Amino acid sequence: MIFPIGDDQVQGGRKPYFAYLFIGLNLAVFIYQALMPPPVLEQFVLKFGSIPSEILQGKHLYTLLTSMFLHGGWVHLIGNMLFLWVFADNIEAVIGNFNFILFYLAGGLAATMAHVLAGPGSTVPAVGASGAISAVLGAYLVLFPASRIRVLVVYFFRSFYMPAIYFLGFWIIQQLISGFFSLGTITDRAQVSGVAWWAHIGGFAFGLVAGWVARQMLEKPQQLGRGFSGDDLV
Repeated sequence: MIFPIGDDQVQGGRKPYFAYLFIGLNLAVFIYQALMPPPVLEQFVLKFGSIPSEILQGKHLYTLLTSMFLHGGWVHLIGNMLFLWVFADNIEAVIGNFNFILFYLAGGLAATMAHVLAGPGSTVPAVGASGAISAVLGAYLVLFPASRIRVLVVYFFRSFYMPAIYFLGFWIIQQLISGFFSLGTITDRAQVSGVAWWAHIGGFAFGLVAGWVARQMLEKPQQLGRGFSGDDLV
């Protein structure tokens, strides 16, 4: 298995305050969850996780947002926060702090809706920040395709660099394969695997579009000169 542990940093731009704030919020909510007795935790997840069948009936729509800040365990949390820590800071640096908040939340909403539409009859609550983080990955691929991603090979405990276009391209291919295999049995597979593949795919697609729009705006001469240059987007 390989994991991203770093990348080329944008020089200048906005400080990634909100990327780190989202990491802190996710950690705080998870600690709150961990302190709950199992029966209380189950009800908490049922109340604030997104259940596709209920969303399509117009019920508990607030869970489209709240579900982004819940996680199913330490492995789920750490994996998501690692990806957020590596990739989100560059995005916020170039699109700005307020725009990043809107982008992150909108990406999470798009991801959850993709999951809902892929399994409309599911009664399993979906939780996790991976949909919003997938949007970050999609935008990163468009804005920084040549950025070097430092990856750790767990088996050998060694790291090396690879271009973002290869790392993220391989990642989304994995999601697409798993997502298409899950079609038709998504409710059962969600219960077994615990992975909302179509949330990842939907979030990534949203990020690609948002990243393209951001790149068009940032490459205009009047948008540059704020501590970074168009070269940072190559």
